[in-house]
Amino acid sequence: MTLNQLRAFVEAERLGSFTAAAKAMDIAQASASELVRRLEAELDAELFVRGSRTLALTSAGQELLPYAQQSVAAADSGTRAVHSLGSLGGGTATFGVLRNADYYLLSNLVQLFHARYPSVRVRLVGQNSAETAAAVAAGRIEAGLVVLPVDDEDLQVTPLLRDEVYYVSASVQRTLTPVTIEDFARAPLVLYDAHYGWQDPTRRQLAERAQFAGVRVDPLIELEHVEAALKLVTTGVGDTIASRAVVDSPAFPAGLHTAPFADPLYDTIALVRRRGHPLSRATRELARIAEDTLREIRVARGL
Repeated sequence: MTLNQLRAFVEAERLGSFTAAAKAMDIAQASASELVRRLEAELDAELFVRGSRTLALTSAGQELLPYAQQSVAAADSGTRAVHSLGSLGGGTATFGVLRNADYYLLSNLVQLFHARYPSVRVRLVGQNSAETAAAVAAGRIEAGLVVLPVDDEDLQVTPLLRDEVYYVSASVQRTLTPVTIEDFARAPLVLYDAHYGWQDPTRRQLAERAQFAGVRVDPLIELEHVEAALKLVTTGVGDTIASRAVVDSPAFPAGLHTAPFADPLYDTIALVRRRGHPLSRATRELARIAEDTLREIRVARGL
């Protein structure tokens, strides 16, 4: 069974005749029908009902068709990928980034990629990690960066960076000692990622800890962005959480205090892609630049 035989079979089914299939493959009509005849001989089964004006599949042909289509499509994708190597003269890179990507120096990702490959279109989606993981699994985007844990069925997950998460308060007293999950549950909390709530990976970890400790976390205020939460915390309304990248950034408000959790809490940033589906050359290169950026942060921190 050869790729040309499968291609002749797929084209004949799609176009309805060996003549049309041969034209699409730029070969003689007799060659197309001969390729299919050899395939039938190898399988010991007729794939088409002959005699009518338009070719029709037999039951054996119907069984073979999806596998043949998949094989031809995979070969064509591989050919395109090899032809694009080195040049990246076109195509589209689709990639998901963290909502707080700016704090990890990922804001320059598109700028750096575009400077290297100006002809490649970029579709960069910034959203909660739970949504990014779902979009990758569904094939809406090719790959992305997420904070773990996420639902990883059908995903290939590559951890890249572990970033500690801190308790943040305007009160010195509440940050003098490491914070237990019981302390956290009793505190007036201003939490972000309101839309995804406890599906958000960081909040998901806290909810699991609270469940094991037999306590419940009920935030006083929920809103979407960490910047808005920090602004409210400066007024003394309540306390929040923030990763080290946020705490160390110039945008972190003056006058706020931090404490680690008694059982240290981490955001683990990972690259996710759909298992068994190769990335396009453009998206693979965009992912490599993102990985390099996070690797530089890890080295700078001595991790």
